[in-house]
Amino acid sequence: MQTGEPSRTAMGVAIYRAEHQLEDGGRIFTDPLAVRVVDGMVDPLNIHEDPAIRRRMRLIIAARARYADDALAAAVAAGTTQAVVLGAGLDTLAYRNPHAGLRVYEIDHPATQEWKRNRLRETAIDIPGSVTYVPVDFERQTLEQAMAATEFDPGRPAFVIWLGVVVYLTGDAIRATLRYLAGLAPGTEVVLDYAQPVRAVTPEEQAMAEVREARLAALGERWLSLFTPEEMAGELRAAGFEIAEDLDPAAAIGRYLGADLPAERLGPHIVRAVVPS
Repeated sequence: MQTGEPSRTAMGVAIYRAEHQLEDGGRIFTDPLAVRVVDGMVDPLNIHEDPAIRRRMRLIIAARARYADDALAAAVAAGTTQAVVLGAGLDTLAYRNPHAGLRVYEIDHPATQEWKRNRLRETAIDIPGSVTYVPVDFERQTLEQAMAATEFDPGRPAFVIWLGVVVYLTGDAIRATLRYLAGLAPGTEVVLDYAQPVRAVTPEEQAMAEVREARLAALGERWLSLFTPEEMAGELRAAGFEIAEDLDPAAAIGRYLGADLPAERLGPHIVRAVVPS
């Protein structure tokens, strides 16, 4: 990643969200800003060229965004007034935020954050006063250090969105972040996703995963951490969380499309965990 440039994977995910609006009519996840924020951009990953595979990937990306939006709405209804988006990329929550009184903290690598703010200006997307930008490199600085410099109140419950990030971090960085989040006020929730090890998928999916890995490595954004569901559950419980739900890709997509889908495992699991009282 170069100074003043975004994460290539952040760009790719944003393009998937836009494609979901255009190709699928936003059936799972409606985002009025998704197309505008990527206007004129070309997918830097282009990993999944097969139309069926590409559709499945954009559906799981849409499903995880919808899942986070729905869980956030429930948390706000219960009184939560602060949301944290870890590794925000080109996420648009802060700019389409429908929740009065909700402050959104966007945490991201400084280069990606700088590029995003320029991109928002270029595409005439208003930056509301309810968003706080927190630049942080997860491998060089802890989340606790970064948040301490803001008005974030660790004594009040927060809702944390951590999507598309865990796989790019070391185990130590993941555990340090989970420990910090688990130390926040009881009732704090986190929605995150994680990828399974290649050994946990079929031979065909393994071949696809190897192509993906090679292309990501060429971009300098290699996957570093993979978990089985049991391993992720262990990490969350060790940090102090209670697990509310873990959805595999087929279950996540099926929840919103109302259809039975093949149990295909290439794609992230979505987890919601809670800091217990």
